[in-house]
Amino acid sequence: MSCLVIGTGGREHALALALARDPAVHAVHAAPGNPGIGAVATRHDVDPMDPAAVADLARRLGVDLVVVGPEAPLVAGVADAVVAAGIACFGPSRAAARLEGSKAFSKEVMAAAQVPTARSRTCEDAEQVAAALDELGAPYVVKDDALAAGKGVVVTTDRDAALAHAAGCGRVVVEEFLDGPEVSLFAICDGTTAHPLQPAQDFKRIFDGGRGPNTGGMGSYTPLTWAPADLAEVVIESVVQPTLDEMARRGAPFRGCLYVGLALTAAGPRVIEFNVRFGDPDIQPVLAVLDSPLGELLLAAAQGRLDEVPAPRFRDEAAVSVVLASAGYPETSSSGDVITGADAADAEPGVDVIHAGTALAGDELVTAGGRVLAVRATGPDVAAARAAAYAAADRIAFEGLQRRSDIAAEPLGVVEGAAVAAVKES
Repeated sequence: MSCLVIGTGGREHALALALARDPAVHAVHAAPGNPGIGAVATRHDVDPMDPAAVADLARRLGVDLVVVGPEAPLVAGVADAVVAAGIACFGPSRAAARLEGSKAFSKEVMAAAQVPTARSRTCEDAEQVAAALDELGAPYVVKDDALAAGKGVVVTTDRDAALAHAAGCGRVVVEEFLDGPEVSLFAICDGTTAHPLQPAQDFKRIFDGGRGPNTGGMGSYTPLTWAPADLAEVVIESVVQPTLDEMARRGAPFRGCLYVGLALTAAGPRVIEFNVRFGDPDIQPVLAVLDSPLGELLLAAAQGRLDEVPAPRFRDEAAVSVVLASAGYPETSSSGDVITGADAADAEPGVDVIHAGTALAGDELVTAGGRVLAVRATGPDVAAARAAAYAAADRIAFEGLQRRSDIAAEPLGVVEGAAVAAVKES
């Protein structure tokens, strides 16, 4: 099997690594990729937002499977173009990608499917936003209806800040605050059937203790020994399967990865949001402990025959990813800063240095984005994996480097994103 991974970030590097380690996969390509992906895949220069160009590249390479990493190309219809070219694509159609492309549409589908989620109001103007904030109360949750690169959400006790965020967006969704630890669950879907992956947790805020602005994610880990043992099964039954059934009823069957962002509330799991792709960095530790082939799983989902392959298996190990961000992130980012120590860290046993915002300037590796690298390590338990990840991360340096020191440190890992105190501190 040959595969083409579309995208440039850490998620795509982690996918390329997992596919390259699959004995059934004889070739991995990436477009456009990054310097790290280039170590395990052949890179090609293509605009991932150009559906026709992606489909043409896949046809010329003769690949068996295209895996679309980011959400924007999916919303732009890249999967539709690839499938129209007669090539299997892991990633939803443009119509199905609206589950992430529009928060309002996502809430509409959840309501129709009776999926447990937060009460919400879709607002078109400032007057509607103000009324929704008063109705649903603090802490205030305001989400940009459109794609916002993981940074379109504000959670705050400051009503003026909530109003200001809404004013900077177009249409917004205002939700009630869900109190409980947050969990990421990825479901591999073929339109009718779904297989869950092992749950993970990521850390969204920029500073230790869950303080500061939201980011795309500053680190993640798995397994979650404190979560209910049957969490994945419960979410498939109460969330994923009803959503697949509703999307099929609407004529937009969902094939690809359905990311379910959950809050484990006192009343049970509640959906915070859907994404239509693997999350980054939370998929990184999950793929590190995956003990079954990734290529066949994704191909079977793309071809609508997921019931023919075994459910994914996971090793009895732990994995932790620690993100290294550039100066100014998340408000801005710094580019061109020389990175040292990445190769040395990557050579550590059980460690992968996963590239996201990197580039080459001559022979030097330099920063080229907000989240620059992630250091992922495995171990017999979370504590061991965490220690290995931080030890390797200590070997990497660049000007203005930012990282959290508390990724996967219990009990913070249980409560981050849920405690009102953390919201107030931000």
